[in-house]
Amino acid sequence: MAKYRAVILLLLSLIISAVAVWAAVQWMNRQVENRTATKTIKLVVASTNIAPGLRLTPDLLKAVDWPAQSLVAGSFSEVQPLLNRISNVSLSMGEPIVEQKLAPVGSKAGLSALITPGMRAVSVRVNDVAGVSGFALPGNHVDVMVNLQDDQNRPISKIVLQQIMVLAVAQDAAVKDDVKAKVVNTVTLEVTPLQAEKLDLARSIGNLSLVLLNQVDKTSVSTPGVHKLELLDLPRSTPYKSAGGGIEIIRGTAHATASAN
Repeated sequence: MAKYRAVILLLLSLIISAVAVWAAVQWMNRQVENRTATKTIKLVVASTNIAPGLRLTPDLLKAVDWPAQSLVAGSFSEVQPLLNRISNVSLSMGEPIVEQKLAPVGSKAGLSALITPGMRAVSVRVNDVAGVSGFALPGNHVDVMVNLQDDQNRPISKIVLQQIMVLAVAQDAAVKDDVKAKVVNTVTLEVTPLQAEKLDLARSIGNLSLVLLNQVDKTSVSTPGVHKLELLDLPRSTPYKSAGGGIEIIRGTAHATASAN
């Protein structure tokens, strides 16, 4: 009899242990579910790729469910307040629409909406070489170099503006799906008012070229410009025959011509 009683007690303890384990597992599962359960909110995103300077319309926007704990600063929960606003940057499909990427309320569509307040847009004429063979695209940064005659009528090339953003190439203010080089005859740059004056003077007295920069390169350089002597790697004081038959002596910036006799 005692033997059967021991067996019964053992079975009861096993059953109680199994129930306890099952209850513990169920409790842990509920805790995991509670932790992973995500509350969502409505967030307006781009329903397609949106080019800069484009007016927002209902077909370009949609409200989607978005994790509440990942709320995006400056975002919108409804489409209506965004209608007729202007994008001032490229927006990718599915990207949240935020205030920082929109032009001020009341802005008109087009290039003017892309200009940073306080800045100016200036177009310069380029060719297939001066335009970096068509690889300067909207959003890229370039240096502007001018080739002209100095005060002593010597040719010189000099970088006159640095870290200038390209607003548009020809009439395109957005990078197309294919980023192949496109040779154009004009490039529009975003500059300060002072830089606009320098650029206007440079293009009136010399030939302009653009120097394309790495997109993450923010360094500035200071160069004296390059004259023909530096280009040909000649010493600063070098005598050579002039076109008139004499010998021209160059010492620094001083010129002298001596008779060949």
